[in-house]
Amino acid sequence: MILSVSRRTDIPAFFSDWFYRRIEEGFFMVRNPMNVHQVSKISVSPQNVECLVFWTKNPSDDFILNLKKLDSMGYNYYFQFTISSYAQDIEKNVPHKKAIIEKFIKLSEQIGREKIIWRYDPIILTEKYNMDYHKKYFAWIAEKLCKYTEKVIISFVDCYPKIKNRLAPEQISELTQAQMRNLAEKLKAIARKYDLMIESCSEKISLDDIGIPHGHCIDGDLINRICKKNFAHAKDKTQRKECGCARSIDVGAYNTCLHNCAYCYAIENYKSPSHPNQNPSSPLLCSELTAADKVTDRPVPKLKEQETELF
Repeated sequence: MILSVSRRTDIPAFFSDWFYRRIEEGFFMVRNPMNVHQVSKISVSPQNVECLVFWTKNPSDDFILNLKKLDSMGYNYYFQFTISSYAQDIEKNVPHKKAIIEKFIKLSEQIGREKIIWRYDPIILTEKYNMDYHKKYFAWIAEKLCKYTEKVIISFVDCYPKIKNRLAPEQISELTQAQMRNLAEKLKAIARKYDLMIESCSEKISLDDIGIPHGHCIDGDLINRICKKNFAHAKDKTQRKECGCARSIDVGAYNTCLHNCAYCYAIENYKSPSHPNQNPSSPLLCSELTAADKVTDRPVPKLKEQETELF
């Protein structure tokens, strides 16, 4: 089993105590987003989990420090670490990028550059955050991070109605395919300059011809490399058709992230976000079990190893 921690919220930034309590107790409980009273109980002993994939913009110092617990228990893991170029008009509660870059470097030095992937996403276009702006700051960040990661993943914003409304004062414009290709070519050249692999995330547009393949954020090849195994990975059918991720189980919850980014699809109440009430002892993130909840043990099949062909 691969555990996603988490596409729905930033657990390394805000819920370190809860996460490590769950690891120590050996299970998580997760509400079904489509049926909140349907709760899955997921066993996460090291024998059940081949790899943990962390998604974050700013992991807390405690979270990074306690990674040693995961090492000692035999867990494998890597990070998807987002560093974009936006100020707090777009990412309201994300600290200054210089501090985030320092944390990225510290984490890379602790766990190894192959286990930390830089995400520059999503890319939005406004009068302020125009094409030239993205090229300038992508290059600035790439120069800082190139010794501390092997890969960068890019994506372009999906302009859902709620996101258009949030960004209306910024006059967001949906990127045309020509703009996507033009900017992607420039970012590819910068990535090459700094010896970084570059991939796209869940994009309908194909950029293969300019050297940017569709990526796999839950990356079976990387997991095999980290685990020193040859697992067979199935595509995650719960994700969009364009998503290349391997199958995983997510332990997060929507509407719990406190970064308050204008482009985020995982929060509804953007203008007046409520601080989630988190009991570190609860098996559920920002929630408590009730009499109305039905708890079911979720099957956690082991990944199967493929036979290696000798010839």
